Amino acid sequence: MAIIRPFKGLRPEAGLAARVAAKPYDVLSSAEAKVAAAGNPYAYYHVSKSEIDLPDGTDIHSQAVYDKAAENLQRFVKEGVLFQDEQPCYYIYKLVMDGRAQTGLVCASSVADYNNGIIKKHEFTRPEKEQDRINHIKATRAQTGNVFLAYTDVPELNVLIDHWQQQHAPAYDFTADDGIQHTVWVVSDPAAVKQITSLFAEKVPHTYIADGHHRAASASLVQKEFAEKQLIKSGEDPVNFFLTTIFPASQLAILDYNRLVKDLNGHSAADLLSRLEYDFTVENVGHVPQKPAMLHEFSMYLEGNWYRLVAREGTYTTDPIGILDVTILQHNVLDKLLGIQDPRTDKRIDFVGGIRGLEELARRVDSGEMKVAFALYPVTIQQLFDIADSGNVMPPKSTWFEPKLRDGLITQTI
Repeated sequence: MAIIRPFKGLRPEAGLAARVAAKPYDVLSSAEAKVAAAGNPYAYYHVSKSEIDLPDGTDIHSQAVYDKAAENLQRFVKEGVLFQDEQPCYYIYKLVMDGRAQTGLVCASSVADYNNGIIKKHEFTRPEKEQDRINHIKATRAQTGNVFLAYTDVPELNVLIDHWQQQHAPAYDFTADDGIQHTVWVVSDPAAVKQITSLFAEKVPHTYIADGHHRAASASLVQKEFAEKQLIKSGEDPVNFFLTTIFPASQLAILDYNRLVKDLNGHSAADLLSRLEYDFTVENVGHVPQKPAMLHEFSMYLEGNWYRLVAREGTYTTDPIGILDVTILQHNVLDKLLGIQDPRTDKRIDFVGGIRGLEELARRVDSGEMKVAFALYPVTIQQLFDIADSGNVMPPKSTWFEPKLRDGLITQTI
């Protein structure tokens, strides 16, 4: 069963929350972070993307960047931008995007649960990305990035969290520049804290990483290093846990994660369309973009026209990986026709989150940068759970979750 703990969150003064809050460090470039933080000395990018405060051209993985992050975090505390709660708390974090709300519990999840499979994964991690977060955690002595977890709904937890929101005023409530509303409540009552901890221990057999595999892996590796150096004082030491926000599955939505390819691998457009008909029904739907309406349906943009592709029977298997649309597209189009065998490394393919819309796909093809685009039906949360439960991993760039949690609203120190 899932082990979670309250913790003494490091968080902004109420009047500064909107200015501190920053998008996750890995969804924008250093240049974009520098623009986002311009004129705002309180932006958490000064901690999560601290290269913005160093000379242009600084290696973002250099020790100078990690040292600057630690310096900036300490400055925020010294100047009163951030303060630490005096007692361990849970935090309720509600996000509203385009009228849809999702409410999660910010807590410290067990590294042991991550190591032994109570917290389930669905992606491979890359050592260089793990090392970046390891260096950041060790320099700042803080987990500044939130890991987004999901769990199968527990009615008692939903009722408890809903009741707390109704009965208590939020600590923060603001709408960011992108129109997403962020509301946070602090759960400090010992009885409520104890009840939440017990409900997870009794009712939640597993949690699933939705977003943040590298952050989770790095927290595990830091804990291992601290244990080997005998730096851990007890089982409740903060380094034995990592910063997470856990959402009930029923409230989550996964957006499509679409593909663009730079060339047709020597095929003409007419030849590609002809070859596609072996594995798909192909329908020209004109110039107006249409999102796929169901599983195994794809939208393709080629030479100014949108096409509806529907996978024929026999082009996919029914196992958790084989039935995924990303797998169907990879095997029957990207590899078979366009020669892209490894989408992780091939420079001819690019990926665009569904938050950008189909218009972005058309724009990049029309500009001549790309030759063809494919839009996919989103993976379902149940498909994600099935793959994690089976011990498999998703193909690369399969899921895009929105809205994104903001960094800086709650940090765990270690």
